[in-house]
Amino acid sequence: MSLHNAVIGGSRTSLRPREVVARSWSRSLGAGLAPDGSNPRALLPLDEVERRRQRSSLREVIDDLGAVVAGVGDASQLMMVVTDADGIVLWRNGSSRVRRHADGLGFREGATWTESAVGTNAIGTALTESAPVQLFSGEHFEQSQHPWYCSAAPIHDPRTGQLLGVVDLSGPAMTLHPAVTALVATAARMAESQLWRRQEDRLERLRTASAPAVAGLSGPLLVVDEHGWVAHATGVAGTRRVAAPRIDRAVNVPGLGLCTPEPLGGGWLIRPLGGAERIRMRLDLNDTPSLVVTGGDSTWHSPLTARHAEILLRLHLSGPAGLSVTALSEALYGDAEHAVAVRAELSRLRRALGPVVDSRPYRLSRTVELTVDFGDVETPGDCAFVRSLRVET
Repeated sequence: MSLHNAVIGGSRTSLRPREVVARSWSRSLGAGLAPDGSNPRALLPLDEVERRRQRSSLREVIDDLGAVVAGVGDASQLMMVVTDADGIVLWRNGSSRVRRHADGLGFREGATWTESAVGTNAIGTALTESAPVQLFSGEHFEQSQHPWYCSAAPIHDPRTGQLLGVVDLSGPAMTLHPAVTALVATAARMAESQLWRRQEDRLERLRTASAPAVAGLSGPLLVVDEHGWVAHATGVAGTRRVAAPRIDRAVNVPGLGLCTPEPLGGGWLIRPLGGAERIRMRLDLNDTPSLVVTGGDSTWHSPLTARHAEILLRLHLSGPAGLSVTALSEALYGDAEHAVAVRAELSRLRRALGPVVDSRPYRLSRTVELTVDFGDVETPGDCAFVRSLRVET
């Protein structure tokens, strides 16, 4: 308490709060909050709270969370609180006596419990710091919260990494249970584990539902969910996830190259842009090198490193004859001693663009049609990028 009064009040003191507390007190003061607890409280209406509950993925694990903390909560007069990513209290569970005390602080369903609203507290500080936080008594910014102990941990969506909310255990500081900190961390990990188990169930349902549609298809393919997690794979191994599919662009899949995504029930069917269809690529050398790739109805824009742009340009200029690894080493590095570096660059280029370059010798694939935009110059040799490479055009 004396530390809080000295630091918040601006007095000289040799005492120092923990770094996480000092950062949070500074943010709270910067937000113009009052440490005497006179900061206004606002509650969302119950229908909005219910709407947020239904929209939250945490509703799938709220019973599991309650089961984990119920025993300790009842024995220690603690209360479990779960918020969404905005710091809105959506669920409370625990001692009725503690919940009544919490009501007096405005610590109830529909309340915003962020640092910017109520100052330093375990929930709001965990959201800001993106890490578990434990606060005891006078470490809270508002004096009205000093009789409390709080321990909170963020919960993330294991599919996307997105922050879903925070689980918190709060109660009277003098009845602190020694297992609380570990229990909260365990609860957060358990919630993420349970969410992933449900994700695996969804992938299994997608795999089963898509089986009739893919049974008659030949060639490599993937069936993925909306986030790109693989439910089924044929002809490609070791890929657990690809970029989230979109109808307006191709997807690059390691081992398959550029692929077209097609909606399939509750997921996507992904197949290579193969067959007789040609992949059209435009190498733009105006400013920062970039590539526009078109296949079927999809168009994909990608920045390029200068080295990859140079490789594509030199292979384009070499025509069907292509370049040996030795010739490409001499062109890129000025000698024939960089074969390993050449192979590494080509491997990175294929991972970025797919199988658009053939080997032995290196040359553009026959399915690729490459054009080069040298910019607004009279001749290709006047292009600044070309001049920097001393390339014969």
